[in-house]
Amino acid sequence: MARRLISIGLLGALVACAALPPIDEGAAAKLATPLAWSGAYAPGPGESRVSTASLVAWWQRFDDAQLELLVGQAMLANTSVQVARASLRQAQALRDVAAAALWPQLDGSASAQRGTLGGHSSGNRFQLGGDASWQIDLFGARRAGVDASEALVGASQSSLGDMQVQIAAEVALNYILLRTTQVRSVIAGENLASQEETLRITLWRQQAGLVTALEAEQARAAVEQNRALLPLLQTSAVQTQHALAVLTGQAPAALPALVDARLAPTVPQAREGLSLNVPAETLRQRADVRAAEFQVAAALAREGQAQALRLPSFAIGGSLGLSAVSVGALGNSSAVLGSLLASVSLPIFDGGALNAQVRVQQAALTQAQHQYRAAVLSALQQVEDALEALRGDRQRLDSLRLAADAANNAALLARQRYGSGLIDFQTVLETQRTLFATQDGVARASADVGSDQVRLFTALGGGWSPTAGTQNR
Repeated sequence: MARRLISIGLLGALVACAALPPIDEGAAAKLATPLAWSGAYAPGPGESRVSTASLVAWWQRFDDAQLELLVGQAMLANTSVQVARASLRQAQALRDVAAAALWPQLDGSASAQRGTLGGHSSGNRFQLGGDASWQIDLFGARRAGVDASEALVGASQSSLGDMQVQIAAEVALNYILLRTTQVRSVIAGENLASQEETLRITLWRQQAGLVTALEAEQARAAVEQNRALLPLLQTSAVQTQHALAVLTGQAPAALPALVDARLAPTVPQAREGLSLNVPAETLRQRADVRAAEFQVAAALAREGQAQALRLPSFAIGGSLGLSAVSVGALGNSSAVLGSLLASVSLPIFDGGALNAQVRVQQAALTQAQHQYRAAVLSALQQVEDALEALRGDRQRLDSLRLAADAANNAALLARQRYGSGLIDFQTVLETQRTLFATQDGVARASADVGSDQVRLFTALGGGWSPTAGTQNR
């Protein structure tokens, strides 16, 4: 009767284990993505849809050998990329640890013993043996652990890609800032030279009694104001070069000067001829979205593992050994010792710990699903924001270029007429200020367009290869 009650109790426990709590399926609902991007971006004639391959090394679209070199150095030596690579290796090792648990375990041992009694030998004992054990993964708990570890490897690999994307963008943005600062320095220098020439003319006219000291002091003030801008631009350029050195894994002052005296600096901008993938393809390309997707897979596997741990577990173990009083006797059949053990264990009462662990993993799964949703929404926003910024900055750049051309013509006419005494100095001063402002505005707007292009390439998932995972390692 007692045996029957125990059997009924075990059967009840098995039924209770089989009655697993349901998973929250609401959080797992797929997020509907738009079919196309907004109308903020109008592809030019002859543009074709961007391919994944063209985004892997998007910095090549800027046709700047120095930029390509810096990005390549950063992919190899940047400290954040190195940390991400180490994290990937760690995840792979943990995956291998989890996979090893699926196989039988075998241990070997050997010992030699010599005893004495009253100063005389009491005998020797030599032993050789091996122990084997195997946890049978009948309900898939260990396999689920391996699946979770494998998903974490994918997440770590995608995180490495995301870090490469971010570092490439940081290098490109700093490089654009450096070149823009150098261009602005050239513009400031040219305007300083023009204002110095105007000052000389004004001083000549003052000596001739054609203008007063007021005009001469105004011209001198304009010269010194423009001269004061040059150290600021130089400081900004040096600090940006320091940032590029650190991004490439070097000491701040280790990067050689990125200036070619034979060439005038220009603000980098990417080649035109780029249209967009549909949003769904962009999301598949994004490293951060893929990492979040792998995290969902890992959480799902861990939830399944927690469910399986509530079920019975089975194990087989055994040992085989040799024991004798001499080494030569180890070969006798009488020296062989062996045992075999099969066991089953079932959690009957644990105070609700296993059920609570299932709920823990289900909550973790829900968190991962919402984080994936957040990653998708953030990716969509970044692309739309980059498209809108690029559209607006392109229009602003076009207008500023027209304004700079007009301001340049006005400044030339003003200097000629001032030299002939046809206009007053205030008109010359105003045209020179307008020329400098518009030229400087063109340089900054060009930098904004280039930076917008970098952000767009990054938002589209460029800078890494999902198939390689460790692009530019």
